[in-house]
Amino acid sequence: MSAPHMIVDESGMTRVDSIRNVAIIAHVDHGKTTLVDAMLRQAGAFREGAELTDRIMDSMDLEREKGITIQAKNTAVRFTRTDGSVVKINVVDTPGHADFGGEVERGLTMVDGVILLVDASEGPLPQTRFVLRKAMALDLPVILIINKIDRADARIAEVIDEVYELFLDLDAHDHQIEFPIVYCVARDGTATLDLDEPGTSLAPLFETILTTIPAPATDPLHPFQARVTNLDASSYVGRLALCRVMHGEVKRGQQVAWCRLDGTVERAKIGVIYSTENHERVEVDSVGAGEIAAISGIDEITIGETLADLDDPRPLEVILIDEPSLSMTMATNSSPVAGVDGDKLTARQVKTRLDAELVGNVSIRVNPTERPDTWEVMARGELQLAVLVEMMRREGFELTIGKPRVVTTMINDVKHEPVERLSVDVPEEHMGAVQALLAPRRGRLETMSNHGTGWVRLEFLVPARGLLGFRTQFLTETRGTGIMSHSFETMEPWAGEVRPRDRGSLVADRRGMTTAYAITSIQERSTLFLAPGTDVYEGMIVGENSRVEDMDVNICREKKLTNMRTSSSDNTVPLTPPRLLSLEQALEFIAEDECVEVTPATVRLRKVVLDQTERAKLTKQAKQAKA
Repeated sequence: MSAPHMIVDESGMTRVDSIRNVAIIAHVDHGKTTLVDAMLRQAGAFREGAELTDRIMDSMDLEREKGITIQAKNTAVRFTRTDGSVVKINVVDTPGHADFGGEVERGLTMVDGVILLVDASEGPLPQTRFVLRKAMALDLPVILIINKIDRADARIAEVIDEVYELFLDLDAHDHQIEFPIVYCVARDGTATLDLDEPGTSLAPLFETILTTIPAPATDPLHPFQARVTNLDASSYVGRLALCRVMHGEVKRGQQVAWCRLDGTVERAKIGVIYSTENHERVEVDSVGAGEIAAISGIDEITIGETLADLDDPRPLEVILIDEPSLSMTMATNSSPVAGVDGDKLTARQVKTRLDAELVGNVSIRVNPTERPDTWEVMARGELQLAVLVEMMRREGFELTIGKPRVVTTMINDVKHEPVERLSVDVPEEHMGAVQALLAPRRGRLETMSNHGTGWVRLEFLVPARGLLGFRTQFLTETRGTGIMSHSFETMEPWAGEVRPRDRGSLVADRRGMTTAYAITSIQERSTLFLAPGTDVYEGMIVGENSRVEDMDVNICREKKLTNMRTSSSDNTVPLTPPRLLSLEQALEFIAEDECVEVTPATVRLRKVVLDQTERAKLTKQAKQAKA
């Protein structure tokens, strides 16, 4: 590696001028990962003739399938200045969804400035507010990128005004509001500082990064110090600690002080050191101040700890992560068909996997319950819980998942609950239906804006539990046209009861295989979740009832064959296609006495108590208790 180029700025602070560290923050699907792709391509990251894929930073299967970033990842591009000097720009791609806010908070501790990317049509949304609030709390300089300026419905001037309003709303300082603006089409790899001059490359963006984002500050006399912000694993060298080197230099094989979270300091030896070049890790002999590196050799190191000089260990402050707002129970699969699809069924295997998740995911909590095969898992939101369950499912686990619940806290002896800021974009004709949906869910309308395009944006403050199961109803009421997003806003006193689901479940009353004959008579008064020929068992939920009560049905009934034939006995009856639920939809649908059975091959809904007679007794007791 070439020696870092040091300069002394006007304030007398030493800076590493050959490095810039920047994070890209944005709402989901505004084009962060696409922009990083374009930066890599124009920096010459790919050899000639290499097979190129879109969204190269989305390395997980789930990220590619869902089109979102789940884990914060860093890459590096090299940009040559007009004077011929080369600057390494470390770019951290952060998730845009508030459920993965723990990744955002860790990513921001690695950088010296942020790129705020906003869609030229949609403008700033709740999760834009969420990630920007985190950056401003750290007093990081901001570059605003207006992306997708080629959209037919782009409203660039209005979006810029909305961003200024957002900064003022978040109590920004004067120096934070004076940010540069770059106009981009990330898909085409073009940027410009003037809308009247179409861009031809991303060079204006690179130049803006170098002039706006400060070079990493360091003290040449300060001993070595590095903060562990993330973890990774390699089949070759074992656990990797992703660090931002704050001061000094560290070399391969060097003895360092390992400052642990419990306050103890241990001696450790540095193994292999990797630096990021383009989208790959490259083995190096040493890294200096300002660099982001992956270090091996310390098997039990965890996020938030510090590596320091052995003779003068100085631990850094621990990264503060927002507390979880939702919880659910996770247990081993106890259904009659357990073990058919998966191969990881025992409580020991599930506990080991959850412990492994805690190592690299600091925004998740796992608590024991009264049962040895059941745990309470707490996270930021439904999506984060669903992603964890989906990952375990793909690894061969069979699980039983309970209904998500909000995590409440006591503040001054008053029960408080998390409140979300919900933003919805709907056609004007559906505005009343959305407000009617949110009223019984304790939603409060904050702002309403009509851009004159036939669409209205509504912003609500809603208790987090009021949004459980809301998305499906919202899409139904808006005929699939509505767009919604939400993020954590604050903790408020308990808002009172929220109306539960207004429809009951259809429950299979015996084990067997579903038949078209039975479905024909059931589908007239319900919505079914299963097709003919599906194996079911007693207590399994097969559909949604049109009434409030649950209804036990025989969905395995077969037509009795006789020797008699008539002209009308075998008419073809059309079957309504079943409503197949994804894992997220299943978690939204279930009631308090229901759970989701997750296996590698299928997602089933079932009652917690499978026996029909026992369920009837519990229902009767609950009614008597209310009376």
